[in-house]
Amino acid sequence: MISVVVPAHNEAPVIGRLLRSLVSGARPGELQVVVVPNGCTDDTAAVAAGFGPPVEVVDVPQAGKYAAMRAGDDRATGSEVVYLDADVEMTAGDIRRLAEALREPGVLAAAPERVVPTDRSSWPVRWYYDVWQQLPVVREGLFGRGVIAVTGEARERLRAVPDVMGDDLAASVAFTAAERRIVPGSRVIVHPPRTLGDLIRRRVRSVTATTQLQQALPDAVDEARTTKADLIGIVRANPLAAPKLAVFLAVTLVTRRRAKRAVRAGDFTTWLRDESSRTA
Repeated sequence: MISVVVPAHNEAPVIGRLLRSLVSGARPGELQVVVVPNGCTDDTAAVAAGFGPPVEVVDVPQAGKYAAMRAGDDRATGSEVVYLDADVEMTAGDIRRLAEALREPGVLAAAPERVVPTDRSSWPVRWYYDVWQQLPVVREGLFGRGVIAVTGEARERLRAVPDVMGDDLAASVAFTAAERRIVPGSRVIVHPPRTLGDLIRRRVRSVTATTQLQQALPDAVDEARTTKADLIGIVRANPLAAPKLAVFLAVTLVTRRRAKRAVRAGDFTTWLRDESSRTA
């Protein structure tokens, strides 16, 4: 059996989409899905409970992804555990392929290939993601996918990860390149922001989280940073990408300036949530 832990804070509009695809494609007894509504003021728990077995609901009164993941992990009994964000889309077959990869010698953590459908996003958002998805650290890292699968041994390593906003980046740098896999044939759909404003909100949160994690694990985070050579390489490979790179750099400059305010204030708890990606 494979355990799937889904922390969810006010995800009633989208969590049914995810659970439907997991439950409908699962073999009997294959999945244990643990949904952890945390600090919800909507019907997230009721929507999840409506699916019945194999979905279990563990309600946590206080909002917080770190505590929610730990609460779900405490209930997980599978040989492999998949931590999955409620706002992405993934099938049981995709989960199955992640678990199969974890059974390869030396592999402790795995993630699927990322699909970012930007057709409903504004052009600056599309251009930003066109560059972002070409970055080596983005292609190779486990972060930014909303999902990470680990072995039983790796679960203990994740429990040692500090309680930070950037939980996916923290999980990614907890494993060496040899210990992690991006699994071909396993896909996750990550819905991007539709507006430039929501993109900036999401990126400010990301930069703030990265700064927080760097204070705890400076060497590990440095290895996950984008370099000037990475950006130059994109334009050298495709000179027509230069305007898109200009948009990428402009968004990066704005988000770094705004993130500095939160860092100076020591605010590592305000979750700048993108709501546009959660609308139908």
